[in-house]
Amino acid sequence: MATGAANPKINLISSQHIDGAAVYDKSGKEIGKIDHFMIDMESGRVLYAVVEFCGFMCLHPGHHPLPWTSLKYDRDCRGYLADVTQDLVESAPDYTDESWMDREWETRVHQHYAAQPYWQESGGPSVA
Repeated sequence: MATGAANPKINLISSQHIDGAAVYDKSGKEIGKIDHFMIDMESGRVLYAVVEFCGFMCLHPGHHPLPWTSLKYDRDCRGYLADVTQDLVESAPDYTDESWMDREWETRVHQHYAAQPYWQESGGPSVA
């Protein structure tokens, strides 16, 4: 009978443990929390983590999408590491609900964060 504990040999995590997970910069400073994901409906792949950033003393709060491939899970800090700075996040391309359907916007976001676009990865979803 299952105990509900994760098998340490399997690299799976429940989404309930990712929503609200801390995001750290490369120096280990917490810079935000994952608010929600943008998931491709056909493939089921997570394409973006929308991170709630507070900014310096919460002067520039906001939600910003990061390409999922730009985040790496760190078992020691039990959160996600991102090679971002406050300035990088604040200078990212603005987005609206329509941005998700704009490949030019997606291209700018991936270039901004130096992340490989998901549509160029092998096995990635094809989004028009």
